[in-house]
Parts: sequence; C-alpha cells; structure tokens
Amino acid sequence: MPRTCGADGVEDVQSRIPRQSAHEAQEQGVRHADHGAGPGAELAAVVAGARRRALRDADRQIDTAHLLHSLLESDAEVRAVFGEGPQTARLLGYLVQRSIGYGLRWQSAVEDSDAVPVVTEAAGFSPLAAAGMAYARERAARREGTPCGVDLLAAIIVDPQARAVEVLERAGIDSRALLARLETWTGDPAH
Repeated sequence: MPRTCGADGVEDVQSRIPRQSAHEAQEQGVRHADHGAGPGAELAAVVAGARRRALRDADRQIDTAHLLHSLLESDAEVRAVFGEGPQTARLLGYLVQRSIGYGLRWQSAVEDSDAVPVVTEAAGFSPLAAAGMAYARERAARREGTPCGVDLLAAIIVDPQARAVEVLERAGIDSRALLARLETWTGDPAH
C-alpha cells in the first residue's frame, strides 16, 4: 500500500541530492517495480525519509544508515523484527545522534565496499545503498512479490562494510544474527 509523506521543511535548501516529491517517488517506484528498476511503492516513503535525513545531516548521498533509520521510523514490520528492548532504543539513539556524533566522519566519505560493484544509475545513493535497493528487489522477486521493508533491511546489512551494520554493532545488535532472523521471518535466504 503506498504511503505518502508530508513536507520535509527544507524546500529552501539547495540540495546536492536529486529531489523528488513523495508522489513522484511513488509513481516512479510503481513504474520501476514493474520493470525491476525502482524501489516499489511500499519503499517510496522509506526512500523519501532517507533523502530528508541525508539533507538534514548534510550528507552527499543517502547511505545504508539513512535507510535503516527511515525503515525503523516508517515500517512496523521492520520494528517488529527488532522487537522492543534496550538494544532497539540504543539503536535509535545512535541513529538520531548521527549528525552530531560519530557520523560526522561519514560526511566527507562515500559509503562503498570492494565487495559491491559500483552502481552509477542510482543518483543520490551511496554505492552500498544503491546495491541494497537492487538486492531488495531481487529478494522480493525470488518470492514473486514486491520489495518491502524487511527485504531492504536484509539487503542493507548483508555487507559488513555498510554503515547500517556499523550502527547495529555500536548498539550491540549482531548483524549476522539479525540476518539469520530475517531469513526465517520471510522464509527467504538473505544471501
């Protein structure tokens, strides 16, 4: 079910990340989902939230930590995977503090990994985030569905070099154990 987002309050900021309205993102997601190239309507709100967060954090690109934060904020199924407890609260605390704490060192670097081929078609995404979006589509296609938040969560924590994995580890959440939980959650191997 498509979700819409309200105004992000940063319209007067000159963006280095290509902007698009939530409606355009949803339309593009639906159009690309049919052709295997976009996030799908369900993830359009997640991408829009990650884009707003990247702008607020003054980051050059949407990275996997932005996607993780947006997933936790907007997807009830993803929150259910994490459950309630001190580790989840600590995780949200790390994500909120990103722009004033440890995440500042990320502003001058592109999130990349030698394990992932550079994706040049996904303007505004780090190579790992773009690869994660593509992997979420592949994961959903294996079960003949459309990409959902749990697919994207699995996709952004597959690579140990991902910023999302670093944030999880700082919060005391084992990304490999989470990946194994996601395999049983959706019945689809995460890798």
